[in-house]
Amino acid sequence: MILAEEHGITQANVDDGLAQSPSPEVDRLLGKQPELSKAIGLRADWAYQIIKQVGDYGEIFERNLGKNSVLRLPRALNRLWTDGGLIYAPLMI
Repeated sequence: MILAEEHGITQANVDDGLAQSPSPEVDRLLGKQPELSKAIGLRADWAYQIIKQVGDYGEIFERNLGKNSVLRLPRALNRLWTDGGLIYAPLMI
């Protein structure tokens, strides 16, 4: 979910990301290169299904803790590392 957010893949555009991504890492994440998923015993589309059903990390944070929730907590250190936070995704090699 974090990797999806880093690449701008959201619940609304995951189908476009699956069809048009130029990134091999996104291809692996969304199941177009199923070797890694099979190696760890998961279906090729496991991450696609998660993103399609609940969104990326940012969407989930905002819906449950952030600006779209009752709590309205700021993301603060829960932002991506590229935005000054501590959240990063390991590479999907």
